[in-house]
Amino acid sequence: MRSPSSEAQQRERIPTEIYATADAGAQAIATEIAALIRANNDAGRPTVLGLATGSTPVRLYRQLIRMHREEKLSFRHVITFNLDEYYGLPPTHPESYRRFMQEQLFGHIDILPENIHVPDGTLPRAQVFQACEQYENAISAAGGIDLQVLGIGRTGHVGFNEPGSTRESRTRLVTLDALTRRDAARDFLGEANVPRHAITMGVGTILKARRIRLLAWGEAKAQITAFAIERPPAEALPASLLQNHPDIRFAIDRPASFELTRIKHPWLVGPVTWEPALVRRAVAWLSLETKKPVLKLLEEDYSEHGMADLLTEQGPAYGLNIRIFNELQHTITGWPGGKPNENDKYRPERAHPHPKRVVVFSPEPSDDVLGMGGTLRRLIEQGHDVVVVYQTSGNLAVPDEEAAMATDLVLELAGNGGTSKNPEAVFAREVRTNLQQKSAFTSDTPAIRRLKGLIRRGEAKASLKACGVPVDRLRFLDLPFYEKGRYRQFVIEDGDVKAVADLLRELRPNQIFATGQFNDPSSVAAVCFETIRRALALTKDEPWQQESRMWLYRSPEKDWDAAEIDMAVPFSPRELAGKIQAIYQHKSQRSQGPFDSGLHEAWQQAEQRNRHLAKVYDRLGLAEYEAIEAFQRWR
Repeated sequence: MRSPSSEAQQRERIPTEIYATADAGAQAIATEIAALIRANNDAGRPTVLGLATGSTPVRLYRQLIRMHREEKLSFRHVITFNLDEYYGLPPTHPESYRRFMQEQLFGHIDILPENIHVPDGTLPRAQVFQACEQYENAISAAGGIDLQVLGIGRTGHVGFNEPGSTRESRTRLVTLDALTRRDAARDFLGEANVPRHAITMGVGTILKARRIRLLAWGEAKAQITAFAIERPPAEALPASLLQNHPDIRFAIDRPASFELTRIKHPWLVGPVTWEPALVRRAVAWLSLETKKPVLKLLEEDYSEHGMADLLTEQGPAYGLNIRIFNELQHTITGWPGGKPNENDKYRPERAHPHPKRVVVFSPEPSDDVLGMGGTLRRLIEQGHDVVVVYQTSGNLAVPDEEAAMATDLVLELAGNGGTSKNPEAVFAREVRTNLQQKSAFTSDTPAIRRLKGLIRRGEAKASLKACGVPVDRLRFLDLPFYEKGRYRQFVIEDGDVKAVADLLRELRPNQIFATGQFNDPSSVAAVCFETIRRALALTKDEPWQQESRMWLYRSPEKDWDAAEIDMAVPFSPRELAGKIQAIYQHKSQRSQGPFDSGLHEAWQQAEQRNRHLAKVYDRLGLAEYEAIEAFQRWR
């Protein structure tokens, strides 16, 4: 195990740099690559790069393109080898990695076509082994890889080296893990369309590179990244096998660092400044770690868990316990919009004004009820003026089968054997023809996307009706970045920010609810949050903003830690059942997208998370509830 670079990093087995944003991390690695290319160009030798695909390196490639255009960085003497390719996909396929690289990098720089190497996913099965040997030989003939760029999957895979890959593995055909395929389901318009096999460089091939730089963005990568960095190397976690490489570095953004000990539990690796938020986090952790309610923690509990200095500074234990218990208790409220005519000193939300103008932003239809369906109903019942804003149509997430059923229904209603000439029937026939002519992997036509958007609208209206939200309180922004883009490849335009800013100016909300701050920056949720952030910056000097607060909610994939919560809204079994019923209206989304814990239905995961958070509050010694939705105030 290498020596740590600082006391705080003593548990880290891989040098890791944490950057404020994914763009800052990408810039740092791009600068290193550019310096390497220029040095080799000056020395008259080629630069050999190992490249990754997926959403993670896109920001890196954008930086390299910018350097080529603005700083005259030449790639004419660069040789590239891509990590992997889906088996069975031709280079023209929208999800093939060869096409991805052409669109995201190669088509924008002066690299020579003969210097580009991507595994061939179209070879007959009998030829794959020999082709993999030839790929290894080509890397060796080029002089070996100077710098290998990697991402990390949620199973800990690098390339497509799934758990169980050995440190000696070479380029080969592999079977994809079920979680890897679920994560790719939206890209392929359904898990059934995701290839089951891929060709990938092996871990041993990767370890031969002279430098390795792994990138990780977003909170969804935080836990697996921390495991790879802090746990002993194991073949069950392929990324951890990189630990003994002589020139390895991880570049991660702040959300991807959340599970590192120096970030999550800094008192375990060195002295800390005991600020209020950190004290609350430490005491809540101690309570859960010792399986004791907060009010029952003893002096020896603090001492035995590396927190004796906290007692010396802010003890004794009894007084500290009471203080933190009260702080946690004050997060709980049945009045998410504030309780009118009551003292709000210890309440998370202000009593006045009442009723409040509330805007709930939902990146795609269903995010709202998944993350805060119970709170949404509570806001309506308590008389607030709630507007739910769907930032995108969500049409990319609708399987073709759902659209086909919708066309059949319209044509059946039109009568005349489906030959009616009314506009709805004509449109339905156009969509049906488009669906019949497209393969499972080709992009949707405008007509198909329009119909899929209408399906999501209908589901959203039914869902919010179950929450008591009047249909005239829904807004559909259909932001351009989404309608023009594809998953993992979205680019915000001025029109996106203007649409959000105009809506905020119109509604002048006292309360805003939003999600996506900590997601992978290429995800729909993160891009939508960024449009809100920029819109708020654009309107920051307007009077309504001085009286407005924004609350962050999360998807069911991740809970807030109890100590991070600023507002916890408990609800009853009946209210939980109502939330599940609202989620259930999004029928086109059943079994769509990545869900943890083996749960393939969004409502199951939402129910589990809300119940789990209630149990956490109970274990801390607070009141026992059926379920809790939680929020953090955005400052």
